[in-house]
Amino acid sequence: MVLNIRKYKSVLLLLGCVLVCSWSDDSTRLNDIQVIGSHNSYKMAIEKPLFHYLLKKDSLRAKALQYSHISLEEQLDLGLRNLELDVFYDPNGGYYSNPKGLKIVKKMGEESKVFDEENKLNKPGLKMFHIQDVDFRSHYLLFKDALMVLKKWSDKNPNHTPIFILMNTKDKRLKRLRKPLPFTTAALNSIDVEIKSVFAKDQLITPDLVRGDFTTLEEAILKEGWPKLNEVKGRFLFVLDENEDKINRYLENHFSLKNRILFVNSKEGNPEAAFRILNDPIKDFDYIKELVGKGYIVRTRADADTKQARINDYSQFEKAKASGAQVISTDYYIPSTLFKSDYKISFDNNTFERIKK
Repeated sequence: MVLNIRKYKSVLLLLGCVLVCSWSDDSTRLNDIQVIGSHNSYKMAIEKPLFHYLLKKDSLRAKALQYSHISLEEQLDLGLRNLELDVFYDPNGGYYSNPKGLKIVKKMGEESKVFDEENKLNKPGLKMFHIQDVDFRSHYLLFKDALMVLKKWSDKNPNHTPIFILMNTKDKRLKRLRKPLPFTTAALNSIDVEIKSVFAKDQLITPDLVRGDFTTLEEAILKEGWPKLNEVKGRFLFVLDENEDKINRYLENHFSLKNRILFVNSKEGNPEAAFRILNDPIKDFDYIKELVGKGYIVRTRADADTKQARINDYSQFEKAKASGAQVISTDYYIPSTLFKSDYKISFDNNTFERIKK
């Protein structure tokens, strides 16, 4: 499918502004909105020969990887206001060059598509793709390149609804694939460094901004609330979607995320708790409603692993909407081009953001 998203850019942006800007008022806060976004937003499809190879090895896992996305700019033009970016640590550059999948395709007697013509993987800095060696095709191999694209888009559309960006730090060891470099404290620090190298302070919603004069971030969102929507338009909010060990490393010497860029998925009761990630709105429906009612922002998912799209099952999306979770991710804001399905996620009138009030 070839989408001429840019042809309709002005109409889409105008519609989004009419729906959110007109319904919001000076009392509307950031946690009063509900947006739809994408999961692994940078991802391009695994090339067919390699996918069929993986399908023979493990059909269930391969099918879970059978999705792809249009570019970040096109997603934002369409109206999405949530993205997810995965990063691999590579301070010296070159560690993830020449993925094994290319060699597998060559051994099969097939010809691979051109990959990394500009030798981006040889450059120092955070890399961005899904799984080392097998699911490596990305619209932006460098995290910083993706950030620059987001900033450029935002500069052209300065009144956009804030964009929520989830971050996964990839260092899981997978059998027969190269061992990723670990996300040490220094590696986690590099995320902040790269974001600050692209975005100015007034383009970000940071824990410091939300905390204000309160002692802890959690106290601020429970007593004062999140910033007013009209005061944070045109900004980005980054969240570290990780396990407790990595969160604790990121928190070292930064009580309640002081002087940090990322929010974290810490359970309520912790000083840094403000943004929660609960991916199953069916199982955690009541829990999500409770958290949202108290003032937390919650991200959940409409679908996962291509399962809902293959059977046109909208039950999880309906629960996600009804839970009040402010951020809902999907792989299908447009129908799949990789298998037959009409499954598509959006709010009424093909929109991707709305005021919950």
